[in-house]
Amino acid sequence: MSLIALALILLALFTFVAGQIFLKHAMESTTTSGHEKSGVVAQIGIGIFLMAVSFFITLGLLQRFDLSYLYPFQGLSSIIISLIAAVVLKEKLTWPLTIGVLLITAGVVLVSMS
Repeated sequence: MSLIALALILLALFTFVAGQIFLKHAMESTTTSGHEKSGVVAQIGIGIFLMAVSFFITLGLLQRFDLSYLYPFQGLSSIIISLIAAVVLKEKLTWPLTIGVLLITAGVVLVSMS
């Protein structure tokens, strides 16, 4: 794998994660008072844009790589989202969630080794 391919895979992964975080933050903003509608709309727009970027990068990657090769990288998204949600959105990392993330990590490692 070339350095450019790895960079594109990571860009697709991180734009997907960032899109999810923006959308979640926007949805939480709608339940609290005092938030401007334009701010929520902007966050939703940014989230959709980032997820669209991820989608189209992934389509391009599927032209060059097997799905079985790319899919383990997608498995990393749940790990990264859990960690970023804990830091940015102040969500609690419970023991069952932590164990689940560790099991996903082990699965990603096993699949990528094959």
